[in-house]
Amino acid sequence: MSHTDPRFTRFNTPIQGVALPEKYTFPFYYQPHPLCVQAAEQLQQHLSTQTHWQHNFGLDGARDGAGKMFGVLLVRNPTGEIGFLSAFSGKVAEQNLLPGFVPPVFDMLTEQSFFKAELAEITELSKQIAQRESCPTTARLKDQLNTMQTTYQQQEAALRSTMIERRAERKAKRLQAEGTLDAQALAELNHQLGKQSVADKNQLKYLKLEWEQKLAVVEAELSQREQQLVKLTSQRASLSNALQNKLFEQYVFLNARGETRSLKSIFADTSSPTPPAGAGECAAPKLLHYAYANGYQPLAIAEFWWGVSPKSEIRQHGQFYPSCNSKCQPILGHMLQGLTVDDNPLEENWAEDKPLEILYQDDAMVVVNKPSGLLSVPGKVVTDSAYSRLQTQFPDVEGPFVIHRLDMATSGLLVFALTRRANKSLQKQFMSRAVNKRYVALLEGDIADDQGTIDLPMRGDPVDRPRQLVCFEHGKPAFTTWQKIAHKSGRTKLYLEPKTGRTHQLRVHCAHHLGLATPMVGDTLYGEKANRLHLHAERLELDHPYTKQRMTFQVDAEF
Repeated sequence: MSHTDPRFTRFNTPIQGVALPEKYTFPFYYQPHPLCVQAAEQLQQHLSTQTHWQHNFGLDGARDGAGKMFGVLLVRNPTGEIGFLSAFSGKVAEQNLLPGFVPPVFDMLTEQSFFKAELAEITELSKQIAQRESCPTTARLKDQLNTMQTTYQQQEAALRSTMIERRAERKAKRLQAEGTLDAQALAELNHQLGKQSVADKNQLKYLKLEWEQKLAVVEAELSQREQQLVKLTSQRASLSNALQNKLFEQYVFLNARGETRSLKSIFADTSSPTPPAGAGECAAPKLLHYAYANGYQPLAIAEFWWGVSPKSEIRQHGQFYPSCNSKCQPILGHMLQGLTVDDNPLEENWAEDKPLEILYQDDAMVVVNKPSGLLSVPGKVVTDSAYSRLQTQFPDVEGPFVIHRLDMATSGLLVFALTRRANKSLQKQFMSRAVNKRYVALLEGDIADDQGTIDLPMRGDPVDRPRQLVCFEHGKPAFTTWQKIAHKSGRTKLYLEPKTGRTHQLRVHCAHHLGLATPMVGDTLYGEKANRLHLHAERLELDHPYTKQRMTFQVDAEF
């Protein structure tokens, strides 16, 4: 029995000597299976040579290039043959469907889809809104209203100034007349001055009425136009919301048990019940859904980036990456049910058998050498940490108090306060940046320069925690100096000195294309998995919290 699905790709080199995976890939932290690597290389060769469609990946230096995430799913087809399926995230070449790639779970761009017709209605409303917002008549009315209000304010201010002068003149006349005029003449004078005062007030009253009438005419016309704009904007928002919810119901995902759930249902129980933009369009869910729907047995998956990196994110051309958390984790949580999946390595205690070396201790503080894989503080699943171990070791102190942290994968120097007094002093030093820290890192590539600085503001990725972004608009300042130590076998060893303390600062500054454009060895978030993250907090300089004596601690990296 032959298998003729054009989306099923056979390997173009022998695979008989490669053992199949025993379990399906845990998609959020993995080392690609050798057959997935082979499948990815075969797909990459196709991307480099095919001529059926054109997409600017930016690989030839062309402007406005856009890289894309691709995925390969190792499968056993219904006849028992091993091959792979391919997919891309979102659209490529402005299309959802390309030869050889699995289709989207729901193709909103087909002619039969409701999406095009309803989007056209929303687009038409957007055009009307844009036309009204840029209408020259509206702009003229706004300018006219501003001019009239300014003129009115100027005339009112001038009249009030004149009224103040006249009031002063009348007061002076009364004072002068009180000593020179008889009672009848004084009464007549006060009567005349009173009439002048009333006339001034009436003049101000009539000025206000005149301008209120003039302004009301222009304001009424502007208000009518603005109400029409609000109505159109509200109508567009209502249609957009309805279309979005309708789309959410169309994206229905299978799992290995044959069960289906819609996008809306999947996200309903999460902390963000409204699915983020693009949910369901990533490569991993598309691949699994197609496999389940067409009788394929999923064996392993790998996703890689192809093309130039986005401006803010870190994506290296040709490099493998885990599935994203915000969009894919809830969806894949449903889709992986019924599959035997690799255990989540992030829920394992990587440092269970690794000792926490104490380098220095006295009544005020303790300095430790944290091994790679040990948390600084207890996590949600793994509670073993440097902090909890010190709690056990120092049961009778006021602390220990956490002063700073290292990522779980980072090794090196950590200082904890044992008393409240010491905690206050050390916290103040870290906040004022009076503490000097130096790290050692090993990077996957050759860094040409010998030293330099990196100034790239950072913020958390709102849709893919814990990843961080470079953001010049909303990011916080992040500054790092670096110095090359050595270069060997295609890797570079560096000193890194952070002048700020942003999350993942050193990892991002090394990997980002505006930084060193070279990820650290073993950086599973911004590079590729290895035996460990090759980042070590080597040196720490601070003032003793009691004696104020400058102290230096140093411990060499194990790599």
